[in-house]
Amino acid sequence: HGDGLQVRLNSGQLESVDETSLMNGMNLAAIGDGSADQWEIFQFEQAELVAPNTYRLSKRLRGQAGTDALMPPVWPQGSRFVLLNDVPVQITSSPNLRRVEQQYRIGPATRSYDDPSYIQLGAAFEGNGLRPLRPCHLRARVQTEDVVFNWIRRTRVGGDSWDSLEVPLAEENERYIIRLLQDGKVLRDAITTDPEWRYDAETRQSDGMAGAFKISVAQVSASYGAGPAALISVSF
Repeated sequence: HGDGLQVRLNSGQLESVDETSLMNGMNLAAIGDGSADQWEIFQFEQAELVAPNTYRLSKRLRGQAGTDALMPPVWPQGSRFVLLNDVPVQITSSPNLRRVEQQYRIGPATRSYDDPSYIQLGAAFEGNGLRPLRPCHLRARVQTEDVVFNWIRRTRVGGDSWDSLEVPLAEENERYIIRLLQDGKVLRDAITTDPEWRYDAETRQSDGMAGAFKISVAQVSASYGAGPAALISVSF
């Protein structure tokens, strides 16, 4: 329900949908800076034509498909907008080709790869389909002189079902990297296999921790590494 997003199309047109259609996945789009990694997936309910080929999109569902960690408060003027006609499908690629430049031919699916309408692109990708999602509901509570942190794990695979008490892990094992920061400096890194971590008074004293500090928590994948981190500030 925030400010509308104004987009200008090179071709095609946009249409409004009702709320039921929105919740069923209609009007899916991507916005980003044009690089391979910085894209937010979102949906929109209202598309108002405000000038030739120019629409104001409102009632948006932002940070869809786990892209909330890449979502700035406002995308700057000149960002790229792409209407998606379906849920994007991952490119099948061997894990050992991550960050290795490959050659791609891009063009209409109804034409052959050697058609003049196709372009060739050399690109290397991080393999973000393997990237763990950012943990959510990161909280801190004080117990005596200790600070206990807990959070909720998310999943990048099979997380839409409501039939089980917990979403699938989708990783070889459950692991998180915890980072404590104060005044922009990293004071401690820790690894835990549970969605909870205790920062006891003795450890805090050995770190020289006094006053306010920040903690970040990121899930770790054996095939990708650390995903985006959740961050909160703590003072006591």
